[in-house]
Amino acid sequence: MARPEQVLLLEPQHELRFRGPFTDVVTTTLKLANPTDRNVCFKVKTTAPRRYCVRPNSGVIDAGTSINVSVMLQPFDYDPNEKSKHKFMVQSLLAPPDMTDTEGVWKDAKPEDLMDSKLRCVFEMPAENEKTHEMESNKISSSLSKSESSTLSMKSMASSLDDGEVKKIMEECKRLQTEVQRLREENRQIRQEDDGLRMRKSTVMSAPHSSQAVRVKEEGLSTRVIALIVLFFVVGVIVGKLAL
Repeated sequence: MARPEQVLLLEPQHELRFRGPFTDVVTTTLKLANPTDRNVCFKVKTTAPRRYCVRPNSGVIDAGTSINVSVMLQPFDYDPNEKSKHKFMVQSLLAPPDMTDTEGVWKDAKPEDLMDSKLRCVFEMPAENEKTHEMESNKISSSLSKSESSTLSMKSMASSLDDGEVKKIMEECKRLQTEVQRLREENRQIRQEDDGLRMRKSTVMSAPHSSQAVRVKEEGLSTRVIALIVLFFVVGVIVGKLAL
């Protein structure tokens, strides 16, 4: 006996697409809509239960409503040459009006009451430029989230301080600024005194050299004068003898 046609509307209808890179969890959404006037029980099954996390994987969809099922693919080493053989099946049945135990309904259900739809999994790896763009977008979003969290933490810290504590912190800052200014002034005075000592030391060291140079010059002049006097005397004696 053929099974009845699926009453739930699936979106997507035939394929669950997962977009890489697959170094982290990749999530896709399966929407299940119940257009009937009765509640519908559903279950989501997969051929690779260790590779996927499905939330919720079962439940009841009220009449005229819908539900979003998150299908999370766990990280794995992607091989582009390997085709995915993973499949999903959405199983459903009409809930009885007096239902109190969902598991009991599934156990008591007859095969002809079950409806199912099958979907295959498709893995897509983005191009290099798209991958770079996604990585940059992730970096920007992570940096923004960090800055927002730091801003919020600063605001919460400021709000946790009362006026008295804020006043103490401001006074401590002023005291530290005054101490820094005083240390700078002392450092400047020490530099000035050090420069004065160096100038006096250089003056004292240069004074003996200058007096010694003057004495040397005076001794040189006196020696020249004596030599000239002796020369004139000798010349005068010779001229006097010639005259006689």
